[in-house]
Amino acid sequence: MLGEGGFGRVYKGRLESGQAVAVKQLDRNGLQGNREFLVEVLMLSLLHHTNLVNLIGYCADGDQRLLVYEFMPLGSLEDHLHDVPPEKEPLDWNTRMKIAAGAAKGLEHLHDKASPPVIYRDFKSSNILLGEGFHPKLSDFGLAKLGPVGDNTHVSTRVMGTYGYCAPEYAMTGQLTVKSDVYSFGVVFLELITGRKAIDNTKPQGEQNLVAWARPLFKDRRKFPKMADPMLQGRFPMRGLYQALAVAAMCLQEQATTRPHIGDVVTALSYLASQTYDPNAPTQHTRSNSSTPRARNVGGRNSEQRNGRSPNHHSPRTSKHGGEVSRTSSTGGDSGRRSGLDEMDMAGSQAGSPAQTGRKRETPRTADRQRAIADAKMWGE
Repeated sequence: MLGEGGFGRVYKGRLESGQAVAVKQLDRNGLQGNREFLVEVLMLSLLHHTNLVNLIGYCADGDQRLLVYEFMPLGSLEDHLHDVPPEKEPLDWNTRMKIAAGAAKGLEHLHDKASPPVIYRDFKSSNILLGEGFHPKLSDFGLAKLGPVGDNTHVSTRVMGTYGYCAPEYAMTGQLTVKSDVYSFGVVFLELITGRKAIDNTKPQGEQNLVAWARPLFKDRRKFPKMADPMLQGRFPMRGLYQALAVAAMCLQEQATTRPHIGDVVTALSYLASQTYDPNAPTQHTRSNSSTPRARNVGGRNSEQRNGRSPNHHSPRTSKHGGEVSRTSSTGGDSGRRSGLDEMDMAGSQAGSPAQTGRKRETPRTADRQRAIADAKMWGE
């Protein structure tokens, strides 16, 4: 058995061809009922992408419900971020950026390539499974929802998901958009950067909610180095840290309309993932007490260079869905700013936020992405 959750159990199996598989056996009295089973089968039958887990087959016989997936040998992202045993090597900076970029590409496929768009609704670290070379794939589509079509701006639905990851507007009103997924992505990306859990009740009061802890720190660039995961032991590029935190801050904007499009997030993170960091290279000095960086027009192209680590073979871990979700507490004012990664800039401690006001997008999509690359380079100056 690989794992167990509120939906049932997951076993490792092997097909006649010799292919290793993960078999999810749903508990008929569990959290994942017939609707979620059907949604998962339909979604994964229609959606195919290198960053989405592959559904090999299913069985619905009487009250027996089985889902057969490809086996992901390195387990979940959660396994490699939280409660890591001393003998296990922590994820390095390059691998974290690669995982974030790949997971964002999976989300982009759901939002931009599927028609109508698909809202994942349960984006969290335990639902990101890792294959050889730490290649990430989104799993568990039981809560996925078709997005709005035509003139509709959102879909209304019962609030589901996992506490700590849900966007505040969805938790409060049940109104769901693709920007709700962008918020959840921001939480996971912040987990990757900080090594902290989305919700950790062992932390002191005020630090238990990851986003609430991070919001005041976003306002002071001098505190950014303190947000990095201690397990990295300082082995990360300071400029890359600033750029990554800028992306996370934009995704976590309280107003859904001010969050960036996932396609722009992919562009920025693909750039970050292409900037390999050599911990043995001379220390990179970055001025951390300056305010807004010099505005420069920097060109660049989207690089897909990937950098993996030697794999540790761990079984994929299963996750259980959260039920009720209350609004994430927050401090600091982030509302009222129009944003897009094409207009972002990194601000210093006097500005109140690492993401500054930008005009609404007026340029074509391709131009936006080129500017996102250019600005991603500029944020860390």
